[in-house]
Amino acid sequence: MTNTFHPGDVKTHHYTVRAEDFADFGPDTGGLVHQVLSTFALGREMEWAARLFVLEMKAPDEEGIGTELFIQHHAPAFAGETVVITATFEALDGPALRCAVEARVGARLVATGHTGQRIVARARLAARFAALQA
Repeated sequence: MTNTFHPGDVKTHHYTVRAEDFADFGPDTGGLVHQVLSTFALGREMEWAARLFVLEMKAPDEEGIGTELFIQHHAPAFAGETVVITATFEALDGPALRCAVEARVGARLVATGHTGQRIVARARLAARFAALQA
């Protein structure tokens, strides 16, 4: 792992909301809840924004794995709107990266939160997964 980043550095990701991003738990559970960006889709995009740091930090034989995700919604994002997600490098404690994350549509604050990711050797991760599946 190589870290060239400092607290306060940012990575930005743009995501356009699609119908498949709505909260919909299927016909057996009531179906579509509402036509706005769901928490689980937002979480995926927030993690991706923070992963942009990991992609530049990890060695070829390493991988990042999520360790935490916190999201606080402030406003909705609707289909067709572009959400700008900014991850801010907060800290690196050994192999553990923590980022603050913010999502906006224009001036509208959609969500805030934070992510945690750990950078580990691919072989170690594969061995851990195999041991847990045995």
